[in-house]
Amino acid sequence: MSRNTTDKTGIVAAQAALPAKISRTAYNAQKKRRSLMIASASTLTVVALIYVLVPLAPGWERVKNSFFNWEVLVRTFPKLLDAFLIDVMIFAWCAPAIAIWGLVIALCRDARSPALFPLRVFATVYNDVFRGVPVILVIYLIGFGIPGLGLSRTWSNPYIWGSLALILSYSAYVAEVYRAGIESIHESQRSAAKSLGLSHWHTMRHVILPQAIRRVVPANMNNFISLQKDVALVSFIGPVELLRQAGVEKSLLANFTPYVGAAIIFLSVTIPATRFADHLIARQNRERG
Repeated sequence: MSRNTTDKTGIVAAQAALPAKISRTAYNAQKKRRSLMIASASTLTVVALIYVLVPLAPGWERVKNSFFNWEVLVRTFPKLLDAFLIDVMIFAWCAPAIAIWGLVIALCRDARSPALFPLRVFATVYNDVFRGVPVILVIYLIGFGIPGLGLSRTWSNPYIWGSLALILSYSAYVAEVYRAGIESIHESQRSAAKSLGLSHWHTMRHVILPQAIRRVVPANMNNFISLQKDVALVSFIGPVELLRQAGVEKSLLANFTPYVGAAIIFLSVTIPATRFADHLIARQNRERG
């Protein structure tokens, strides 16, 4: 059979398969539209039921006035936004410190030399302790304990010790995520780097860490989203950030609407960040697939 005949046969086969491919594409598009319509209809039904049934509850008017008072929300929202800047500042200096210290802990946990065994023990104990103790308890212990040592007024700043407590706690979680990324790199890559004469440090720096860090970015994004919310816990040792300011406004106005305003502010930050983390995870899964 000549080459021209073979080419013609391939073209004919491709043309014959084209209608089937178009049909499958149309079917998948139709199925997607149908699923979207069903999801939209069910969502609208649930929202309509909530909108109709909740106001029928006997205490709805009292709840509405206490938690969803528009006048109170408009009056307090600017103050809540100003207080939220404190949350943003604490997050801004805690996040890089957590990323760096968490990586240091992960590297200590991955140390393989017998001489570095104490570092492995330290990293293991560190992760066990700070992942086992609630964040709020760490904030109380550090925020009230260290200033109790009689340090100068400068070093009794609750912003310092509250931030340190967040860094210590979240670094343990981030370190475990880093460690999972490091261990996901196949051992053959370490062996190949060793055969090229690279030291353990150079292997980690040039071979293992670039891949591991890229793999764990979505997971660490979720940790930092949680951090953005838990910054509010620092208010328990003094700083007037968003949660504390909402409490102040609630006490002044005898109304819980400021807490709803605080929730709206947090959601305006965490929802886009969560969707971005989901996008990173989906992209990572597509690349692996």
